[in-house]
Amino acid sequence: MSITTVGIIGAGTMGNGIAQACAVSGINVVMVDISDAAVAKGIAAVSGSLDRLVKKEKITAADKESAMARVKGSTNYDELKAAQLVIEAATENYDLKVKILKQIDALVAPEVIVASNTSSISITKLAAVTSRADRFIGMHFFNPVPMMALVEIIRGLQTSDATHDAVHAMAKVLGKTPITVKNAPGFVVNRILIPMINEALFVLAEGLATAEDIDAGMKLGCNQPIGPLALADMIGLDVCLAVMDVYLSEYGDSKYRPCPLLKEMVAAGRLGRKSGQGVYKY
Repeated sequence: MSITTVGIIGAGTMGNGIAQACAVSGINVVMVDISDAAVAKGIAAVSGSLDRLVKKEKITAADKESAMARVKGSTNYDELKAAQLVIEAATENYDLKVKILKQIDALVAPEVIVASNTSSISITKLAAVTSRADRFIGMHFFNPVPMMALVEIIRGLQTSDATHDAVHAMAKVLGKTPITVKNAPGFVVNRILIPMINEALFVLAEGLATAEDIDAGMKLGCNQPIGPLALADMIGLDVCLAVMDVYLSEYGDSKYRPCPLLKEMVAAGRLGRKSGQGVYKY
């Protein structure tokens, strides 16, 4: 399948990042969200990100103009009918994703591939609510999308080889490096990453070291570019908690118990960078 237009549900951080990656790679994008304000914010984010690349001389002003011309924002789901691939990039909430996927499924042509950018929810389970389970797949991008090279391609039990191959090839067109993984809670990267962040919060809660020293230890001792606590703030502590809750529920293993400090911070609204305070203040 030739994918020339991609539909994206959600104009937030992940949605507009995916939109940018597509647009700079020559692919047309329709980015849909629930309000004009949300769509405008997403378009502005793409424009601002491209401006920074122009300033760094990574792309030209003409490149930016061409990319922006490929991005269309809308609040109308009917605009998605032009797409050969629709990527759901909504909040990490099963019920919300199911509602969106049912809307997409009823709207787009039977041959259209539908992907979810979920970081933890079962692709097999999401596929089952659609009429195109063989053409449903996970396409997990990493934040910030324009910078991060990896895309996890997650096959549900029902995903066809043709669907996998088309999406795998699409990821390469975007300049990404795809890895194929089987469906399981957290897939591969977050299965390792989020419990590590949770453990770092346990270490902090037990007073074994300051947040700064924990992060310095992991950066200097494990060659990580960013410490786990700073990364938690970047991801969003609410997202980390939601993912740990999924692991605990799905695996039934106490090693996935969310750190009480993590739960307290989320309850207090200290969600990380997006709220101005998490482990650190911003």
